[in-house]
Amino acid sequence: MLKTYKFRLYPTEEQAQIMHNTCFLCSILYNRGLAMRKEKWENEKLSLSAYDQIKGLPAEKEETPFLNGVYSQILQDVYRRLDKSFQNFFRRLKEGEEPGYPKFKPARKYDSFTYPQSGFSIEKEGRGGRLKLSKIGTVKIKMHRPVCGKIKTLTIRRRAGRWYACFVCEIEAEPLPKTGNSTGIDFGINSLVATSDGELIPSPRNLLQSEAKLKRLQRAVSRKKKGSRRRKKAVLALQKQHEKVANQRRDFAFKVARKLLEQNDLIAIEDLQVTNMVGNRRLAKSIHDAAWNKLATILEHKAEEFGRTIVKVNPQNTSQDCSGCCEKVPKTLSARQHNCPHCGLSLDRDVNAALNILHRGLDEAFGDREAEAS
Repeated sequence: MLKTYKFRLYPTEEQAQIMHNTCFLCSILYNRGLAMRKEKWENEKLSLSAYDQIKGLPAEKEETPFLNGVYSQILQDVYRRLDKSFQNFFRRLKEGEEPGYPKFKPARKYDSFTYPQSGFSIEKEGRGGRLKLSKIGTVKIKMHRPVCGKIKTLTIRRRAGRWYACFVCEIEAEPLPKTGNSTGIDFGINSLVATSDGELIPSPRNLLQSEAKLKRLQRAVSRKKKGSRRRKKAVLALQKQHEKVANQRRDFAFKVARKLLEQNDLIAIEDLQVTNMVGNRRLAKSIHDAAWNKLATILEHKAEEFGRTIVKVNPQNTSQDCSGCCEKVPKTLSARQHNCPHCGLSLDRDVNAALNILHRGLDEAFGDREAEAS
């Protein structure tokens, strides 16, 4: 399986400028490649592949000599990214969606470049580490943990004025000891997670806690003259605060996922369509702040690494059905307690939903096996 290790880079001013220039040149090549594809299709009804465009790189370098300052495999990866955008576009078309055609990327939004096979080496590990990058030099890197497995690719990313190195490695799964336990979890707003065991994990509400500061920083940006250095400085401060909120949310999600996976062999979760749910403007901000999809994605990735099972179930009526007698007990969103008039079951609304999710998950995981055995 693949696992990503992310470390902070501390380049010199000269190295940071080279990396900024690399992103800028990659954006030019990406946009030029997109224009070539559009023109080829409009004029000749022919599609260009990534291989076709990579073959034309020597001519591109002659036309734009600055591209010689970028490692060759980084430039090749730009065309592979473009090809992937088109593959995703056509896939969504086949699935009946309405995807947008691949767009041109402004330089300020092209924030990463990739060494797909070579061109980099770790010269020193540890918190005082050194990472050698072709065409850039030896950069300081804070490796707070060892990199395990075989390194497949290295991506250099720019986020809020900071630089990061992301190593994608091929590792062997490390299963955790079996516990014999299973649980269902219900995602919520007040309680981020409610388990079928009755545990309620409150939502940290990271965005709500930082909202006042974000508003103040946003006002500071709006008051600055466009294109001025002060506006760029204010935008950077706003970006850093948004990055902090995202990091807090991600850290909490990893901790919750680790705890749940250590305690259970099977976890049943709802297959939520969050894009449809945020149509409710009263709850949209809280739903985005809870980041249910992020937690679900982390659970799936970590379950693969730890040898656990994640089962996604249909979320329809999980809150309305009684987990004791399966009768439907209608209730409004404001009703936080489940009281069944049929069997007398009384418990927290979210815990009742988590029990229903667990029952459906067990049916999906083991129902087919039992049917085949019989």
